[in-house]
Amino acid sequence: MSTTVTTHPTLSSVATQNAASAIGPYSQAIKAGDLVFVSGCIPLDPSTAQIVEGGIVEQTERALKNLKGIVEASGSEMGKVVKATVFLKSMDDFVTVNGIYAKYFGDHKPARSAIEVARLPKDVLVEIECIASLKD
Repeated sequence: MSTTVTTHPTLSSVATQNAASAIGPYSQAIKAGDLVFVSGCIPLDPSTAQIVEGGIVEQTERALKNLKGIVEASGSEMGKVVKATVFLKSMDDFVTVNGIYAKYFGDHKPARSAIEVARLPKDVLVEIECIASLKD
């Protein structure tokens, strides 16, 4: 289930139960014209609002499931993602994250940045955000 709330004549927010709710004063995503800007997704289970158990594999899977849920709730799809940003607690996890990331995008290869950061919300290991097109 998803909802769209108009926040400005040219902007609308996206909310879905198929991904973890925002944990602060922001939207899961914002539609602006032909684009949707998806906020950083961390590995929270949408049904419990708790960080999934396990390491980088489980956390990356959940973060990408959340991202996919929001992208699809916006009316787009993973094959229309034009830019993604991956934030990693440790660049040592880069290869592992790449393998899981590739499963979610298949042959589609959006532009992407991967950045090691000092700390992420709730001390998770990975956070992923993206921009997707709403056009066919």
